[in-house]
Amino acid sequence: MTHLRPWRPEDAPALVDAWTVSADLGPQTGDADLGEVGAARAFIEQHLLQPAGPGPASSRNWAVDVDGTAVGNIGLSAIEHRHGTAWTYYWLSAPVRGRGVAARGLAAVAAWAFEQGLFRLELGHRTNNPPSCGVATRAGFLAEGIERQKLRYGQDRYDVELHARLATDPAPDLRLLPLRGLPADATAHART
Repeated sequence: MTHLRPWRPEDAPALVDAWTVSADLGPQTGDADLGEVGAARAFIEQHLLQPAGPGPASSRNWAVDVDGTAVGNIGLSAIEHRHGTAWTYYWLSAPVRGRGVAARGLAAVAAWAFEQGLFRLELGHRTNNPPSCGVATRAGFLAEGIERQKLRYGQDRYDVELHARLATDPAPDLRLLPLRGLPADATAHART
């Protein structure tokens, strides 16, 4: 069974496994060294858990859960309620890629975000990463342009293709991943 759910500190060993078998995850995790359970647990607690406290969150992350194991992440950041915008991102452990899981998860998070009142979701991928472009396109995100040499990894700079999806855009023809375990304050309009 594949679904999206909140991250838990006990997902640390699964995050270590994903990071270990997916050499390209470094940039997705801010180049954090997640090769040990303690570091992975700290990363989850600092970056992936839903922030506590009153008021709307400025970010939210969901673990991609396949048969009880966290194998990826779909997230929203820079959530801005005045204009109804957010940045979205995703990653999967290498062994799970190529099955449509990321596109289905991204589309599910987009549907949830629109039901929460957001209007425009954006994402960007390096132009040398066609699989990421495919995820964005299948999830209904339209290409809007190239940001020249936006990202730097080491000494190399990369162009980024910007994609966006509006609440008024047609929903993609995908079976959305179910969202499970949402906090009570975030489920009033959530669709699974």
